[in-house]
Amino acid sequence: MVPLELRNTLTFILAGGAGSRLMPLTNVRAKPAVPFGGSYRIIDFTLSNCIHSGLRRIHLLTQYKALSLEEHIRFGWNFLPRRLEQWITCTPPHHVRVGKWYRGTSDAIYHNLDAIQNWKPANVIILSGDHIYQMDYRDMLREHVDHEAALTIGAVKIPVAEASSFGILQIDDEGRITGFVEKPEENAPEIPGDPGYCLASMGIYIFETEELVRRLEEDGKMPEGEGGDFGHHVIPRMLGEVPMYAHAFRGLGGDEEPYWRDVGTIEAYFDAHMDLISVNPKLNLYHKDWPTYTLWHNDPPAKTVLHEEGDDGRRAEVTDSLLAPGTVVSGGKVHRSILSNRVYVGEHSELEECIVMRGAQVGAKCRLRRCIIDKWNEVPDGTVIGYDPEEDARRFEVSETGIVVVPQDHRWD
Repeated sequence: MVPLELRNTLTFILAGGAGSRLMPLTNVRAKPAVPFGGSYRIIDFTLSNCIHSGLRRIHLLTQYKALSLEEHIRFGWNFLPRRLEQWITCTPPHHVRVGKWYRGTSDAIYHNLDAIQNWKPANVIILSGDHIYQMDYRDMLREHVDHEAALTIGAVKIPVAEASSFGILQIDDEGRITGFVEKPEENAPEIPGDPGYCLASMGIYIFETEELVRRLEEDGKMPEGEGGDFGHHVIPRMLGEVPMYAHAFRGLGGDEEPYWRDVGTIEAYFDAHMDLISVNPKLNLYHKDWPTYTLWHNDPPAKTVLHEEGDDGRRAEVTDSLLAPGTVVSGGKVHRSILSNRVYVGEHSELEECIVMRGAQVGAKCRLRRCIIDKWNEVPDGTVIGYDPEEDARRFEVSETGIVVVPQDHRWD
């Protein structure tokens, strides 16, 4: 039997972000639709958490370049039975005036108040669709109900140096929120007794429904610049007026170091992939009771080729890497890399710390290092990337730390 608090809960996932810091990967797709981990999209992690947690009434709020994301949901996430009042549906900003997009996170929910009023849930869960983590939301919901809270915010410990990218919480000994500052540029409040660290909002909110509706109706009437966002406007106005609590993120049972990453920059996105291929991965994709669901591709098993006859001998060497189904390594060397479905690596090519997305073809005698190759690229024979910074900058987009990104529509010389 489904617990009462789950049946009385409605879920919204904010998935309309442009992801400007992930350019050029987001030139053709919304940030939640960016491929991740060889076989997945970023959105798959939040959606999988919902399914495992028993949350089955889900509105995915889309906006920026939503076609790829909406097709992924349509073909990969259409398995919930609508006759049982379970669904995952994409909702574009159809309520907003012509020429207008959502002003921010709270404005997106405000323009979908009719969905809340139609179902009259006891609580509303609001999630971000662009983070990588595994979490059972039922634990947070139980705390929210036990505290009789107006709002519960998921919280994770981060270094002070990263505070300017997050909303920072202050709490008392019972976990009640006593202070909140959105993306402080300096003097971020540290965790008492744990200098150098802050308590950051994960962008996970559980609201008591009446409180949410009241706050959104107030916020929706505010002029431009004074309303529209939970972190900047709604939450600060709630401080001291209603009970708000923080829920400490603890991952899944048995996780020694709970893994949560905002992959909002090329560096963070690249580092999260490198986490996957470490000897002891910080994010466990192999949980038997917590699989990450995605759109299934009918691809054959991955294959490596060993052929040493004649002068043109080929030996495939793959070390500390992830190979998705359909991948063929035909005599190349692949080290600390992630190859997505249907990737081909040609003879005598060498890849080191590379992320190669679906359908990309790497020709013969290529040398690629610390680069991201977007989908369907055909890398010509003899291409060298990641060894000459000046040459890389002339041909491609290069991040601050030297990670080379080859976009999906790149024209090879």
